[in-house]
Amino acid sequence: MPTRDYPLEKVRNFGIIAHIDAGKTTTSERVLYYTGSQHKIGEVHEGETTTDWMEQERERGITITAAAITCFWSKTQETDKKDASKKYRFNIIDTPGHIDFTVEVKRSMRVLDGAVVVFDGVAGVEPQSETNWRYADEANVPRVCFINKMDRMGASFEKSYQSILDRLTKKAIRLQLPIGAEENFKGVIDLLDQKAYKFEGNMGDEVIPYDIPEDMKAEVAKYRAELIEKIVEQDEVMMNEYLEGKEPSYEDLKKMLRKGVIANEIFPVCVGSALKNKGVQLVLDAVVDYLPSPLDMPPVKGINPVTGEEVVRHASDEEPFAALAFKLQADKFVGKLAFFRVYSGTVEAGSYIYNSTTGQKERIGRIVRLQADKREEVKKVYAGEIAAAVGLKEVRTSHTLCDEANPIILEQIKFPEPVISLRIEPKTKADQEKMGIALKELSDEDPTLKITSDNETNETLISGMGELHLEIIVDRMKREFNVDANVGAPQVAYRETIMGEAEVENKYIKQTGGKGQYGHVKIKIKPLEPIVEGAKVSKNVSRYDHFEFINSIKGGVIPQEFIPAVEKGVKEAMERGIVAGFKMVDVSCELTYGSYHDVDSSEIAYKIAASMAFQEAARAARPVILEPIMKVEVVTPSEYLGDVTGSLSGKRGSIEGTEDRGMNSAIRARVPLKEMFGYTTDLRSMTKGRAGFTMEFDHYEVVPKNVADAIVASRK
Repeated sequence: MPTRDYPLEKVRNFGIIAHIDAGKTTTSERVLYYTGSQHKIGEVHEGETTTDWMEQERERGITITAAAITCFWSKTQETDKKDASKKYRFNIIDTPGHIDFTVEVKRSMRVLDGAVVVFDGVAGVEPQSETNWRYADEANVPRVCFINKMDRMGASFEKSYQSILDRLTKKAIRLQLPIGAEENFKGVIDLLDQKAYKFEGNMGDEVIPYDIPEDMKAEVAKYRAELIEKIVEQDEVMMNEYLEGKEPSYEDLKKMLRKGVIANEIFPVCVGSALKNKGVQLVLDAVVDYLPSPLDMPPVKGINPVTGEEVVRHASDEEPFAALAFKLQADKFVGKLAFFRVYSGTVEAGSYIYNSTTGQKERIGRIVRLQADKREEVKKVYAGEIAAAVGLKEVRTSHTLCDEANPIILEQIKFPEPVISLRIEPKTKADQEKMGIALKELSDEDPTLKITSDNETNETLISGMGELHLEIIVDRMKREFNVDANVGAPQVAYRETIMGEAEVENKYIKQTGGKGQYGHVKIKIKPLEPIVEGAKVSKNVSRYDHFEFINSIKGGVIPQEFIPAVEKGVKEAMERGIVAGFKMVDVSCELTYGSYHDVDSSEIAYKIAASMAFQEAARAARPVILEPIMKVEVVTPSEYLGDVTGSLSGKRGSIEGTEDRGMNSAIRARVPLKEMFGYTTDLRSMTKGRAGFTMEFDHYEVVPKNVADAIVASRK
């Protein structure tokens, strides 16, 4: 029987997250090199990285899909690096920084215990840094910050650190200081152990401690006192002793700092330059010292699908098996890989698992551990580990895998709604069938990719998170599935909603030769109030992300078996929309009254009656069109600041603020997505190709009347 090769307290499951171009993949490559997982460092600019293994990633120099890596680390101070008892197992996920692939960060945060957040030493906090930080907050993931690129022109540790305090959290604290900056960046000072470190050898392999430079001693003393104050705040006894003039020991400070990091009360900030091989090893030491093992995390909670009661699972091999599938990936060698995180118990290759989300049993053919695109086969996986299964045909992202005798359903991962669509049609009859298979596979892998068919035109619509997202999907269809397709222009995924209330009664009566049809409903609709987290829901209310259905039927005036048909009729009417045929959202619908006929009433009659009633009510409840508003950040040379702000204002944008970034200016704005199509070309010509921008979805907003009229006219 295989046994656990690493104790749980020596396992670290963490992700590397950042805004695009902050140096996240470069950092991951250094991690692989220093942990001995590879003997050559792959560089993004040479297209030879391990974690960016897809063709599209290497061509574009960006990360598209999260890569899972297992590797081992002995701390920098350890003299015997070969001693297995001194090593820690790292399960690392390198995530994308581009907003269009935000799904990868969201699902990774759900299954990780910690994260290293990488920041650009010149830009500091950028838009996607904020989004990733929010995802980590939602998942309660402890974090270590790494201010990277200290060798770049314009790099400033203090400015980047201040941007973390201003835009992300007041709980960040310096753990290290840089020695020098830009071309004079020489090394790192650890404030806790009061040592300076330089990185020598071909790849910075040799980490050499030395005395703190004289001219930095006062600065080190000042910031070390700040760090100790932050640490002792975590413990009353320690704080009182410190105030009385007794400084805690180095070991006690480390223990208390670890406790603060795991409780999300402290976010330590490290510094370095991954490209210049300075500082990465000390970040790995910080992962070991301060980020949690699975044993430090609270037990995972779920629902027993049979009883509906809450169930708890601890990170222990002795408890019943429970795991969450968080990612699917097509593999040309072994078929479909289902990545899963084991929260409790163990699972062996060749055994049967129960999918409590679907109620199906499946056999796991093989289990593999991944190092990006290479794999190592394992016989058994234990609590707290991350692996991938081969042979699970019906498993999808967010499904719970467990022991059938002890069923549990873990909380599902919620994904953002798509904001942009493309019409796509196969070029030939042969491509048609292949396109169906390709889109099914790709949407299984990516929950933010939605496929719909337009019944009137027989066209297929693919919807996603941005132009690049859909461009990559079309490219993958061609390369991986040999599907040639004609692609339309990008379209905005508008939504509709109501601003007022309305009550409508509708009878659907149809008399034919034989049995007739009879359905009679009275419904009341109003805008859906934001749902408060943890609010109790009564049993007559069905609540979804953007819709609520309340059954207020008394005395059985409509038999209970017809109520689901009423709800279904309302939902179908919402899908079709009222103003311009876009899906309706944020509506509360209450079924208040109705009647039935002993012989003629049927599910279809109630469905039609409810659909017609809803359409009439929605027309009377001040329906409006909603459009996606994007959070945009443009970084431009300062001489073009006026031109760029003017162009954004001309696109119905509202400017939120500007700030200096070295020789450049950064402009933050909110702009409707419709206005941002083709903006890359506009911006290049306006700034002679020297400016760049990033954008991400922020919220939906009511469209102005003149724009709404144009949208309605174009739909006709």
